[in-house]
Amino acid sequence: MFEAKVEAFLARHSLKLDHINMVVGVSGGPDSLALLHFLQKEREKKDLNLVVAHVDHMFRGQESYEDAMFVKNYCQSFDIPFEMTRVNVPELIRKTGKSSQVAAREVRYEFYYTVMEKYKAPYLALGHHGDDQVETILMRLTRGSTGMARAGIPFSRPFGTGMIIRPFLCVTKREIQLYCQENHLIPRLDPSNDKGIYSRNRFRKEVLPFLKKENPQVHEHFQRFSEELQTDDEFLNDLASKEIKAAVKEQTEDKMSIDISKFLEMPLPLQRRAIQLILKYLYKEEKVTLSAIHIDQIFRLLQRDEPSGTLDFPHGLKVIQSYQQLSFHFNPDKAKPYYIEAREPGKFLLPNGDSVIIEKVNRDISERGSHIAVFNEEEIKWPIVIRTRSKGDRMTLKGMSGSKKLKDIFIDEKIPLHDRDTWPVITDGHNRIIWLPGLKRSSFEEKKAITHQNLLLTLKSNDLLGGTMNDESGH
Repeated sequence: MFEAKVEAFLARHSLKLDHINMVVGVSGGPDSLALLHFLQKEREKKDLNLVVAHVDHMFRGQESYEDAMFVKNYCQSFDIPFEMTRVNVPELIRKTGKSSQVAAREVRYEFYYTVMEKYKAPYLALGHHGDDQVETILMRLTRGSTGMARAGIPFSRPFGTGMIIRPFLCVTKREIQLYCQENHLIPRLDPSNDKGIYSRNRFRKEVLPFLKKENPQVHEHFQRFSEELQTDDEFLNDLASKEIKAAVKEQTEDKMSIDISKFLEMPLPLQRRAIQLILKYLYKEEKVTLSAIHIDQIFRLLQRDEPSGTLDFPHGLKVIQSYQQLSFHFNPDKAKPYYIEAREPGKFLLPNGDSVIIEKVNRDISERGSHIAVFNEEEIKWPIVIRTRSKGDRMTLKGMSGSKKLKDIFIDEKIPLHDRDTWPVITDGHNRIIWLPGLKRSSFEEKKAITHQNLLLTLKSNDLLGGTMNDESGH
C-alpha cells in the first residue's frame, strides 16, 4: 500500500526513476532511511543509480558522529556509494550569528550540490513528508508569507544544474514509521526533534494532532492545496511579468521605476504579484524576511493623498513614491551636482549617459520637439553651461511675461524628486537659463526664419530622462 501510494504520486508528477543517477540525503532518521530503502528496492528494477550524502552538523558530538557511521554501514551493506562531511555548525553559528536551522541547512545543501556535481546526478531526493507539508504551510501562513512561499514545500524545484524531488509528500509520518517497522528498519532518532523551542515542533505537537483528529487525511488536502496554489501562482506570475513591462520606466541591476498610473490599470491580483516580482528581481539571492505586510505598505503608500513618500525595506532597499512614479532602489546616493562649460560647439556627455550636442547651423530647423532648441548665435553669450539646478534658479518662459522658479516648474510638471537634482539646466555666459530640456523653452529661443547663423542644441537621451519628458513645443 505504501509503495503503491508513492509510485502513484511519482507517476502523477511524471517522474520516472528509470536509468538515472540520484543523490539521496540521508540523516539516518526514519524519513530519510525509509526513503533510501524505498529507492533501494527500486534500484534493480529500474536501473537506478543511488549515492547517499550525509552531513554531520556536530550538534551532538559523538552521538551525531555515530549517526553518520550508522548510515555509512547501511550503505556498505547494500553496496551503495556513500559520501559524508563533518561541519562544526555550532562554531559557524557563533561566527556568523545565523540561526541553527539556517546555518545547518546552508551547509547541508552546499554539500548536496557538491555530491551531485561529483556523480553527475541530476536529482537530489529528500525525505520530506505530508506532515511536514501541513506544518510548513501553516507556519508560513501564520508568519504572513506571500506568493509561492504560502504553497509550502514543492514536490520538485530546480537546484544547481539539477532538481530536488520529494517522493514522500504523499504519505504521513505515521505511515513512514509503519513502513520502517514492516521492513525491520531501526532508524536513528534525534532528540532535538521533540524540543518545544522550535516553532515547527510546536505546530507538530499541538496543531497537527487536532487537524488529524478532524480528518486523518488532512495531509492529502494540504498537498492538493499546495499544488493548486503553485500552478495558479505560476500562471498569474507569468501574466504579471508581461503586464508590468508596460509600466516599467527604468530598470538596472539595483533599481526599478514604474509608472503608477499604468501599474494601477493592472488587475489587483497582478499588481500584488508584480510587486513581488520586482522585489525578487532586486533582492536576487539575498535572504530577506519579507511578508504580506511589506506589500500592504507599498499599497498604502500609493493610496496616500500626498504626492510623495518613502519606505525603508530590509538591506537598504528604499521604495520612493513621487507623483506618478514609484521607484525601488538600494541605498540611493544623493545626486551629485555637475557643471559642464562649453566654449565652442561639440558633444558634451552628462553623468547619466545622456549628452547635449551644440552645433552652428545656417539652415532652417523644421523639427522643434522637446529634445531640440534653436538660438540666434548673436543673442547668446559663450560659454554655454550645462549644469544641475541651483537654489533660486528662475527662467523666462517662451510666450509668457516675467520669470518662473525652476522649483515651481518641476512641481507643475510633476517631476519626481530624485530626477530634479540631475535634470540638465542650460545657461549662457550671462547666467540666463536658455533651455530646460524636455520641459520648457525660454524667451531667448529663436522665433524667426533662418536668416543668420544659429546655435542648435540637441539632447540625446537613452531613456528620455526617465521617460518624463513632454513634447511641449507650444510653450
